[in-house]
This record gives sequence, structure tokens and C-alpha cells, in this order.
Amino acid sequence: MTLTASSPTAAVLIIGDEILSGRTADTNLNTIARFLQALGIDLKEARTVGDVPAQIVGALNALRAAHDYVFTTGGIGPTHDDITADCVAEAFGVPLREHPEALAILGRRYGDDFNAARRRMARVPEGGTLIANPVSDAPGFQVENVFVMAGVPKIMTAMLEDVAPRLRTGSVVHSRTLRVVGVGEGAVAATLSDAAQAERRLSFGSYPFGAGSDGEMGANLVVRGRDEALLDEAVARLKAALAEIGVQTVEV
Repeated sequence: MTLTASSPTAAVLIIGDEILSGRTADTNLNTIARFLQALGIDLKEARTVGDVPAQIVGALNALRAAHDYVFTTGGIGPTHDDITADCVAEAFGVPLREHPEALAILGRRYGDDFNAARRRMARVPEGGTLIANPVSDAPGFQVENVFVMAGVPKIMTAMLEDVAPRLRTGSVVHSRTLRVVGVGEGAVAATLSDAAQAERRLSFGSYPFGAGSDGEMGANLVVRGRDEALLDEAVARLKAALAEIGVQTVEV
């Protein structure tokens, strides 16, 4: 089933050795996914790379060619290993320069403490436009279809407010969930597969949960699509088909 008809597609590039080492747990992907879903933009791919220029440049070029939008997180701070701006400039083949507006923003924030390290955060690839940072002022930036944002979750989330008006939106994907309890996925797999084959305009998925302290086990059956009436009809048919094989459901 394809959810992308007439809707933009997007990818996320998460940058940082600290993510790959396990030192830092990434939450930005989940935040961006929810943000895009609300705008009707299909998030199709996500990659994580370390602080290796060739990996960042290669991944960025592949993703920006394949999708309408690319969102990067991480690597735009003041330290030597914050190399995302350098890599974006290399990917686009443009110079990396201090942005006058970014210099002014950072100068006002740091005053006499505006040192060389902090000036690094004013560097933007030529032709880039700033993304506002209402939390700590140091801006992100946009170059064509690439949005470069901070890795700190609170800052990244705040930056999305400035990003949203720049995006072409699509029709929102709706979802319905049928919860089955007391049986494993194997008991409902064939019925779910039949439903998916019968209606290819929708997406059907199964997400099991194991026995907890109360011994409960089962699966959440999730149906997704842009046509809400079609979605409701398919869920009703699936519910009835499950009832025929003795599986009761609760719509969540």
C-alpha cells in the first residue's frame, strides 16, 4: 500500500558519535515523525551516522536526492567535532561563511563572551537561511530542501515551529487500532493478511505485546490511510472477520 500519493516525502539524518556509542539516546526521530505526520508528510527513511565527514556528505546527498525534505539533527554546536555545517556546505558545493544575522544574534546573547568557538555557530553554507532557535538563540539553517537543526531535543523541537510554515503539506494519515488479547499474532495473521490483500489503499500492521505482570498478551492491529471513510469500512470488516474465528477485539 502506498501512502505517498500527492504527499511530500521526507528523511531524517541523525548525526553524532554519541548516538552510535549509546551514550545518548535519540528521541528526535520520534518527535520529527509525529511532527511530519500531523502535516501529512510521509517520513520514509532515517539514517544515523557518526562524526565522519564522508559519511555525512554521502548520506545527505543520497537523501536529499530521494526525498522532498531532509531533516538533520546534531553537530551544529561550538566544538571541534560539530562538523555538520561544514559537511552540508561540501554536499552542496558552496562556501561556508559567517552569516551576518547569525553573528548579530549570537553577539547579543554572549556579549563579551562571544569567543571564536561560539562564532563557529554563525557559520552557514552560502545561500542558506536561518532557522530560529527560541531556546538558546544559536540558529539552525535551511539550504534548499535540507533543514539543519540542533541535536538537543528541547532546542530541536522548538526549531520545528519555524520550519513548519516552510513545508508543503499533504493529506493527513489517519489510523485505527484494534486490540486483541489472549492470542498471539499467529492466530490472527491470516485474517490480517486477507484484509491487507483486499484493500491495498490502506496499510495494515500488527504490533504484539508480551505477557506482563498481569499475564496479558496479544497484539495491536493498526490500520492506516488517508481516506477516513474507507478506513472505517476496512476496520469494521476486519473486526467482523476476527469475530468469525472467535477473536474478540477492542478498538483503541
